[in-house]
Amino acid sequence: MSDFRLRVFQAVARHLSFTKAAQELYISQPAVTKHVRELETTYGQRLFERRAGRVSLTDAGHLLLAHADEVAQLHAQLTDQLQELHGEAAGRLRLGASTTLAQYELPALLPGFQRRYPRLELTLLNANSEQIAEALLQGRLDLGFVEGRAKSRDLHYEPLLADELVAVRRATPAGPPAVPLPLAEALAHPLVLRERGSGTLEVLEFALREQKIKLANLRVAFYFDNTEAIKTYLEAAPDALGFVSRRALTRELAAGLLEEVPVAGLRLPRQFEALWVQGQPLTKPAERFLRFVQQQYNLKE
Repeated sequence: MSDFRLRVFQAVARHLSFTKAAQELYISQPAVTKHVRELETTYGQRLFERRAGRVSLTDAGHLLLAHADEVAQLHAQLTDQLQELHGEAAGRLRLGASTTLAQYELPALLPGFQRRYPRLELTLLNANSEQIAEALLQGRLDLGFVEGRAKSRDLHYEPLLADELVAVRRATPAGPPAVPLPLAEALAHPLVLRERGSGTLEVLEFALREQKIKLANLRVAFYFDNTEAIKTYLEAAPDALGFVSRRALTRELAAGLLEEVPVAGLRLPRQFEALWVQGQPLTKPAERFLRFVQQQYNLKE
């Protein structure tokens, strides 16, 4: 069993913050300080320097971090091997995914993975990209999947799948515009968007900033926390325009409920990514699932 004090040390080293380490591990900041001091006493070395409100690793701290990571990896390997003594993978895998992935991509892959590893207990948290990142840092998830442009230095990101946001509206008798709408005309419509913290909104905001356009200056009819609500709203609001993943529109476009609206000068590509805590090895179940997903998308190395 790995020493909990090492986990505390790793959390402080990862965040370079005693406060954030305490939040991740659900313990008090004095408890974090106590565990670190006990390690420093054990090894007779200072592990962190605190100057001008900043925390940094000493040379001894860097050395201990390298070995602590090895200990964590060995412990994970031991756990996997003990679980596989009967030739069958078991354990728990806590997944988290932003809305588009959780609703339109991962559910179709889960049955195949469960058939391959029937003794694994799977859970899937559906939240926006910001919330998935926070859940990983708090230790509530083993592996996450998100989209967006913002990155945390505390997380490792692995490209997974290309996607694109497109403008859509309720289907019209005349069909989609024959030529792209001017950007100003498109943005004059009441807009239906994802909520703050979502990768979808982040991609749109970034593209608009490149055009010197502030979202605050546009007419937003509604912010929703999921794509299904946006599509349903658009079906009932002929004047509104929404921005949705192309991967989420297959059924509505085929059924003639919504139509894509090309917009001149506005491209919204994005990348779906797998992510986990920087410097921490993936658990064996998380490794298996990531490899399985990559194989499904033909991304094997």
